[in-house]
Amino acid sequence: MDDTGGPAIADAFRRDGFIAGARVLEADAAVAVLEKVDEFARTHCDSLPVAEMFRTGSHIVMRAVDDMVRHPLVLDVVRQLLGDDLIVWDSDVFIKEAHSQGYVSWHQDLRYWGVDSHDAVTAWIALTDATGAMGCMRFLPGSHRAGLVDHEDTFGTDNLLTRGQNVKWEIDESEARLGELKAGEMSVHHGLTMHASEPNRSPHRRVGLVVRFATPAMRPVTLERDHAQLVCGADAFGHYAPVPRPRADAAPEAVALWHKVTGERAGAYFAGVAEEDRRWTGGRAASHA
Repeated sequence: MDDTGGPAIADAFRRDGFIAGARVLEADAAVAVLEKVDEFARTHCDSLPVAEMFRTGSHIVMRAVDDMVRHPLVLDVVRQLLGDDLIVWDSDVFIKEAHSQGYVSWHQDLRYWGVDSHDAVTAWIALTDATGAMGCMRFLPGSHRAGLVDHEDTFGTDNLLTRGQNVKWEIDESEARLGELKAGEMSVHHGLTMHASEPNRSPHRRVGLVVRFATPAMRPVTLERDHAQLVCGADAFGHYAPVPRPRADAAPEAVALWHKVTGERAGAYFAGVAEEDRRWTGGRAASHA
């Protein structure tokens, strides 16, 4: 896929439950965003839980991610799939280091969002190349039409999902399709599309920005009042408390809001999970891709 427009995107998305290869940044622009992300980590690693901020709610505290969730070419693609009114529910910086063992089991994103709608997608914006050897995403075409299926928690040691969740579904690996991306390209998958990824066996780092888009009609059902950021169009429903744009990286009011949002979601996300299994996120609901 070489462009971000045309009916082919919407047609492929309806058929397969995902699209991959939409160019939203030039390669040098992707490098520039990654440099800003890395600078955030270097600057704030001693004073803030940066690893957790990368795993959930990144746009709340990081200007570089905030800019990307409203990038015109990103929104052009997502609007073709969900319509003109868009909110961002969550975002994260997803990193697989070179020669790392972390993998992602087969799962559906919407199983754990705690919402009443299926009008939601996950966009994955490559800041580096993401090849099969680097552990790019793998999709099961058409699986979004199966609806929301049961999952089991495995808490696997190298599983990068917080609960090690895995679909209770017979996956035919021969039908899986790679979502390989060049730096600056984007994939988008339906919140019900089953997807997974292998470890990064390459000598290169794999980094992407993950953004969870939905329509404002989506209603939270696990929390009485959740938070989201309107990035396109209008919100005629008011189901979410608004998330303002950060005035600077790690601005105090943004950090305070990040703690509030992620803490409240974690309480719902980890309901029924033993304390010892709430690993490496401080009990917060880690995003994934």
